[in-house]
Amino acid sequence: MESFTLSSPDLKPGQTIPEAQVYRGYGCQGGNRSPALHWSQAPQGTRGFAVTMYDPDAPTGHGWWHWLVVDLPAQTTELPAGAGDASGHGLPPGSRQMRNDFGERAYGGPCPPKGDKPHRYVFTVHALKSTRLSVPDDASPAEVQAQLERASLARASITAYYGR
Repeated sequence: MESFTLSSPDLKPGQTIPEAQVYRGYGCQGGNRSPALHWSQAPQGTRGFAVTMYDPDAPTGHGWWHWLVVDLPAQTTELPAGAGDASGHGLPPGSRQMRNDFGERAYGGPCPPKGDKPHRYVFTVHALKSTRLSVPDDASPAEVQAQLERASLARASITAYYGR
């Protein structure tokens, strides 16, 4: 049986995240464009998906949530580059971008503090047991993550790095 996988033409596992995906703000001058993502071999029983981007190295004591997309339909197998802009026009109908730790309902690229070692950025697609995640539109990133833990059948991830 093949395993659930995530790939991207924009991200290479273990490599540096390109400037096109880096945040614009807080002293960073990137393009703040969400990467194209493609996944395959979701497990039987998958009824929906979620996509997250998380920095476990952020100096907050709890990491930093950069992107949270929920309620992606079960037939979804990819997101185009730029799908995470604030308009959400690149996302499938019915999906929702939840508030990230920048306070935005959009993709927020990497922008670690100057001088820190390169941070890890974990892009994850979650195969879910349900079509809709039971979180309100104003849920915190921590609330969304807690619901994803309960609702996930499987996860596939890419970890890439960025430092400045």
